[in-house]
Amino acid sequence: MSSNLKQPLVAALRPALAALIGLSLGVALTAFAGENPWQVFMVIVRGALGTPYDAGMTLFYATPLILTGLAVALPYRAGLFNIGAEGQLLMGALAVAVVGVLLPNVSAPMSLLVSVLAAFAAGALWGGIAGWLRAYRGSHEVITTIMLNFIAAGLTSWVVLALIPSQDSQNPESARISANYILEHFSAFSSAPVTWALPLAVLTAFLVWLFLRFTVRGYELKATGLSIDAARFAGINVRFMQMLAMALGGGIAGLVGIAEVCGNSGRFRLGFSPDYGFIGIPVALMARAHPLGAVASALLFAVLQKGTAELDLETTYVTRDLAAIIQAMVVLAVAAEAGFTWLKWRRAKPEVKNHA
Repeated sequence: MSSNLKQPLVAALRPALAALIGLSLGVALTAFAGENPWQVFMVIVRGALGTPYDAGMTLFYATPLILTGLAVALPYRAGLFNIGAEGQLLMGALAVAVVGVLLPNVSAPMSLLVSVLAAFAAGALWGGIAGWLRAYRGSHEVITTIMLNFIAAGLTSWVVLALIPSQDSQNPESARISANYILEHFSAFSSAPVTWALPLAVLTAFLVWLFLRFTVRGYELKATGLSIDAARFAGINVRFMQMLAMALGGGIAGLVGIAEVCGNSGRFRLGFSPDYGFIGIPVALMARAHPLGAVASALLFAVLQKGTAELDLETTYVTRDLAAIIQAMVVLAVAAEAGFTWLKWRRAKPEVKNHA
C-alpha cells in the first residue's frame, strides 16, 4: 500500500479503534452493576437494529445529530466553539413552520427548496450574530451562543403560541404546515419517520468536506483556526472567516428543522429537541471535527440513543442512562488517543530538529 493511501487510512482507523475501546469499557462497567456485559451489548444492538422499524428510528435519531455535529465541527475548524446549535436548530425549525403555515400554496418540489432555504437562513442568522460579536466586539462565542440559546427558546415559544398557534390542539405547538411541505417516509423502515432529510444531512456533510478540502475559503477558514496571527499576516480576513464559520455552522444546525417539522411532526412542537444541539458537541469531538467522520459518529450515538432505550425492560440493574456513560467513555477514549498522538509528535520533534 502506498504511503499516500496508508496515512489517511491509519488516521481514520486510530479514532475508530479508540471509539471501540471506549464502547467496550462502557459496556464492561455494567458487570459492576450485576449484569452480563455481553447480554447488555446484544440488547443495545437488537434495540437499535433488530427490526426495520428499529433501524429506521436509529437513522431518524442520527439525522439531526449529523447536522448538529457539523454545526459544531465547522466553526471548530476555524478555532471557534459553537455551543449554540440548540438555539440555531430551534430558529431553523421555527422558520420552516412559519413558511409552511403562511405560504401553504407553494407546490412541491419548490416547497422543499423554500423550507431548506428558510431553515438555513434562520440558523445562519442566529449563528452569524455570535460570529459578529466574536469578530468585531471580542465577545467569546461560548458565552454568546449559550445566551442566544435562551433567547431562541423564548422567541420561538412566543411566535408559536402567539402568532401561529394550533387551532385543533391544546398542546404547545404551531398550526400544522401545508401538506405540500410534508416529506414522505421511506417504506423500507416501516412506520419510522425516515425521510429525505437523512440524505440531505449526509449530502451536507459531503459538501462541507468538499468546501474545506478544495475551496479557497475552506483553506482560509482552516488557516484561521490554526493560527489567527499567521492567517492575518497572510492577508486573510480573519474577522470575515469567523463570521462565515459561525453563520455556516448555524445554518447547518437550522436544517434540523427539515427533519422534525417536514419529516416527523408536521408542525413546530415546543421541546421537540432532546438536546440535539448539545449532543452534537461530543459527536463533533469524537469525529475530530471531520465532516465525514461526523456521519459515523452520529450513527454510533444514534445506536446508543435507540438501543439503550430497551435496557429499562430487558435488564434488572441497568437503565437507558447507560447511553450517557458509554458516550462519555467513547469521547474520552478518542480524546486520549489524540493526546497520545500529540505527545508522540512532541517527543519526536526534537529529533527532527537534530537531523535537520
